[in-house]
Amino acid sequence: MIIVENLPVPFDRRVWQEATALRQAGYEVSVICPTGKKHTLLEETLDGIHIYRHNLPLEASGALGYLVEYSAALFHEMRLSLKVLRRHGFDVIHACNPPDLIFIIALFYKLFFGRKFLFDQHDINPELYEVKFGKKGFFHRLLTLFEKCTFKLADGSLATNETLKERAIHTGKMPADKVWVVRSFPDIGRFKRTEPDESAKRGRRYLAGYVGIMAEQDGVEYLVKAMDHIVNVQGRDDIGCVIIGDGPDYDRLREMSAELKLTDHIEFTGYMSGAPLLQKLSACDIGVIPDPPNVCNDKLSMNKVFEYMALGMPFVQFDLEQAKIDAGDAAHIVPECSPESLGQGMMDLLADPERRAKMAAYASDRAQREFHWDIEKHSMLDAYRTLLHTKEAPKISESVSVSQ
Repeated sequence: MIIVENLPVPFDRRVWQEATALRQAGYEVSVICPTGKKHTLLEETLDGIHIYRHNLPLEASGALGYLVEYSAALFHEMRLSLKVLRRHGFDVIHACNPPDLIFIIALFYKLFFGRKFLFDQHDINPELYEVKFGKKGFFHRLLTLFEKCTFKLADGSLATNETLKERAIHTGKMPADKVWVVRSFPDIGRFKRTEPDESAKRGRRYLAGYVGIMAEQDGVEYLVKAMDHIVNVQGRDDIGCVIIGDGPDYDRLREMSAELKLTDHIEFTGYMSGAPLLQKLSACDIGVIPDPPNVCNDKLSMNKVFEYMALGMPFVQFDLEQAKIDAGDAAHIVPECSPESLGQGMMDLLADPERRAKMAAYASDRAQREFHWDIEKHSMLDAYRTLLHTKEAPKISESVSVSQ
């Protein structure tokens, strides 16, 4: 039973890949998640995976808002977990953060039913709080406690990179042989360049692209202001930008773009997937990762890095420690964290077609060699075999995929 609170499936690519890999390996899989991103059915079965969704009261923005959201989520997750237990049963609770509160549900099932608990760490919540609110204080200490409780209770942990694995071992006191690195690679058999949507350029010579969530910590404001520097300060009319995705900052960023008179230069598409997404990205000359360096972003592996590289797209980013490791020579690093420097970095890369070609070739070659979810998923399957003390995944009969 996989529980994820901040994104629905199958929209959450990592969680859906994990669920699908488990199902293909012979496990019966149930997922509890919120509604959203056009996934509004409260119950459905996709590809043999049982999905149970719940509504959330609001998109949290402050301490009180997060308290309401997390309390509501825990209530629904507990309610739906009992339904999953009754209908399908489960041996492992696979908890994806944020937040680090699902250990409360895991504790119930460990005490009364002897179930195993696997923690899948996507984010580092104490640092995320520090970045969002610019302070530590009581709630930071509380989040640190929740993280420690989660690691203490977990029978095993999944990390998205070696940095988070070290955190699990040293901060979480997890045994090294109970922590597995499972990187979030896209399916390069599907996520690849296609016929570009040339209309995305709006007649301009160059197009920069962004794809991802738009929350305050994602730094998309830096990209909007970088375009302001390019267009309104440097007077460039040959560079456009497409921003793909949504999130709590989406409306504010669109309003900012309008106030800066950039509506004709920046297209906000909202959420996209499948062929339309790939057609937009295939029209881009460069990608942009505007996430600013901080105690949180420096430690995270970002889906955008792997997705741009899978498309053979060179990109511009700030000096992010983990992202530099993940990107290698596919990224043009901007040392100063400012919109002006980001904009200058975008213009410099667009002005150097030879370097872009080399970066694109490097990205494509490395993606083809390393970005293989079919290989990466075996780390997760090893975790399940270890937790359940089995040598092979259980064999179950194939069920028919039904959308209700």
